Amino acid sequence: MLRGPEARDRAAFIELLASPEVHTYLGGPRPRDELERELPGVPERWPGSFVVDLDGVMIGQILLRRTAEDARPTAAGKADLGYLFLPRAWGFGYATEACAAALDWFDGALPGEPVVIFTQTANVASMRLAAKLGFTEAERFHAWDAEQWLGLRSPSRQSAVTVK
Repeated sequence: MLRGPEARDRAAFIELLASPEVHTYLGGPRPRDELERELPGVPERWPGSFVVDLDGVMIGQILLRRTAEDARPTAAGKADLGYLFLPRAWGFGYATEACAAALDWFDGALPGEPVVIFTQTANVASMRLAAKLGFTEAERFHAWDAEQWLGLRSPSRQSAVTVK
């Protein structure tokens, strides 16, 4: 289930942001003590930011946000899909299901809007997920000492799961 963040999710957010496994392809984790000091008691709620909830427990986060106008020309001003999942939730299809649900929500909220996704080409699991979600390669580029992949998804009307 997708839902807004709540106070009970704070520990999971810290675990997610401090995890070396989660941040293998994202520039490395943030220090846990820094997160403990800086993360608010209730994470900020905004449209396009979802907690992935499994049986009442946060297992991940989905973000849909506009890219900056000065981003790569292919992505500038488009919605960008991002996601993070705790390692214990990997390999069960939760990311596919949750990202599909978030994209379905987005298609309903902003019909006709394309979505982009960025990942390192070395992140094979993310490359597979992007393909499952209907993203096609728009460009490859080198940044952050690695080859990056930018995928583009045209709007779709395929419903995956209910977003609450």
